[in-house]
Amino acid sequence: MKSTLKNQWVLITGASSGFGAAAAKAFAAHGAKLLLGARRVDRLEKVAALAKKSGAAAAHFHELDVAQTASVETFVAWAKQKLKSQPLHVLLNNAGGAHGIDPVASGKDADWETTFQTNVLGLLRVTRAALPLLPHDAGASIINIGSVAGRTAYAGGSAYCAAKSGELAITRALRHELFGTGIRVGTIDPGLAETEFSHVRFKGDTKKAGEVYAGMNPLTAADIAEIIVWVASRPPHVNIDEILVKPVDQADVGKVFRRPEK
Repeated sequence: MKSTLKNQWVLITGASSGFGAAAAKAFAAHGAKLLLGARRVDRLEKVAALAKKSGAAAAHFHELDVAQTASVETFVAWAKQKLKSQPLHVLLNNAGGAHGIDPVASGKDADWETTFQTNVLGLLRVTRAALPLLPHDAGASIINIGSVAGRTAYAGGSAYCAAKSGELAITRALRHELFGTGIRVGTIDPGLAETEFSHVRFKGDTKKAGEVYAGMNPLTAADIAEIIVWVASRPPHVNIDEILVKPVDQADVGKVFRRPEK
């Protein structure tokens, strides 16, 4: 069966690693054309090369810092040039991440500000800038990457939980604001998934990052990428509003089944 994503343009933020890089490869396998953005351009170059090998009809990349309005505007202007009057079919707002696990009493402004800049304001900036590129009544999609943390708060996660709750609220508001345009809006909210997420959160402490997934079978970036592509490839009249996905070993944020070490 012919892929509905073949030769369609897909814009992915935070495409240098994790869900973003995996999504680039997954969309590439369907013959999509990719516009990839992230701060780490050296990694973007590798992701774009892999996407081309995986079947992408095109794979372009450009530096993008969603925490900076000027960077977002420059990136979207570049993307518009690459589109050459063609429509953008999928906007994947993936850039984000958690910074620090301090409780409120000892939290750091820098961690809080980075968390909100990337997960909330960055999402708003990119969406605002890219909306004019999305056609009406043609099955175009805005897919936001949220988290189980946006639905359940936990100690040490005040800023991140609040930020991902914000992502969920933005998604729901957009659904109302774009009602009648034919542009589809949805969120995919993963539970424990083994990517660079914990490595960033623990500021490079590999041991602590590994302990998050010890004794369990977490989700992978490829698992989430497969879901992203499925959402984007539904018939134009079908909108997948919200998906909450967790590994079998996770019942809730603080309830994880761990097997004893052998």
